[in-house]
Amino acid sequence: MKVLIINPGATSTKIAVYDEENEVFRRTIDHSTADLAPFEHVVDQFAYRRKLVAEEVAAAGYRLTDFAAVCGRGGLLRHIPSGTYRINDRVIADIENPPYGEHASNLGAILSKSIADEAGIPAFFVDPVSVDELTDVARVSGFKGMQRESFFHALNQKGMARAAARQLGRKYEDLNLIVVHMGGGVSVAAHQKGRVVDMFNVKDEGSFAMDRGGSLPVNAVINFCFSGKTKAEVKKLLGSQAGVFSYLGTRDFREVEERRKAGDKEAALIFDALVYQHCKDIGAMAAVLRYEIDAIVLTGGMANSKLLCSEISGYVQKLAPILILPGEEEMRSLAEGALRVLHGEAAALEY
Repeated sequence: MKVLIINPGATSTKIAVYDEENEVFRRTIDHSTADLAPFEHVVDQFAYRRKLVAEEVAAAGYRLTDFAAVCGRGGLLRHIPSGTYRINDRVIADIENPPYGEHASNLGAILSKSIADEAGIPAFFVDPVSVDELTDVARVSGFKGMQRESFFHALNQKGMARAAARQLGRKYEDLNLIVVHMGGGVSVAAHQKGRVVDMFNVKDEGSFAMDRGGSLPVNAVINFCFSGKTKAEVKKLLGSQAGVFSYLGTRDFREVEERRKAGDKEAALIFDALVYQHCKDIGAMAAVLRYEIDAIVLTGGMANSKLLCSEISGYVQKLAPILILPGEEEMRSLAEGALRVLHGEAAALEY
């Protein structure tokens, strides 16, 4: 049983074919700034990306009738529980008028449904960033009218949590895990018996990341907002030019590590602060789980750094065993989500 996977990013569209659990084809279609310049909105890129995906699939020798389903990455959709969702008209309506803003991942659903409709097969998405399984107490922010929201790397978090469960020889639904996704963004989440009951919102909570500020001092943020900058400028600076980039001028963690090794004192301080803040977040999620933790899982691109993982382990290794699963398995996670439905192991959810 073959499944076509589509994962749009800001400057690329990744596609893959899985034959059951085996990846038999993968291609990354790169999009230059010039390619995307004519499109005012992300959704306007649909026809352009759709044509390229179809060409790559055909060039690889596949026909649409070869596939049992198409599964795409979910975007900034409404808050929903974790699972595999059938792409219906309500999904497409929210992609065209996104409730939480534009993002390239929004295209995953609309591309998948278009191709699936042509082939007469189902289209799915799995675990978008808006997955919400928070407990009621976790939603309370500290100021009435402001509620904590769930935005995190749900697809990779869930995929790596299941991979960790397989490594431990147990079911994901039977474990308590703290999963730390360390990539361009950072999210630390408490997985309790198959549900993410709390997390640090990747958009505005927890540790700073490569270009995001994380939890910043409230009064300093207020002063910054009233320093003569527009709302758009503040959002851009704190959302994409903060974090490590604001200190060291780079978004490449490998460069930070190399500068630290070369004796750059500021790089060493920021490296250590990144470790420190990650570990504070892990400690908070440990408390959420009442310190009943089966494993701490370190994942994402930055988990390829042995030094980073070693430094984090030095802080938190007494809490639980540490599993290092570097990189991301978004494509596999999408395929596994679709296959669970196709094999009758889970029901397709309705958005």
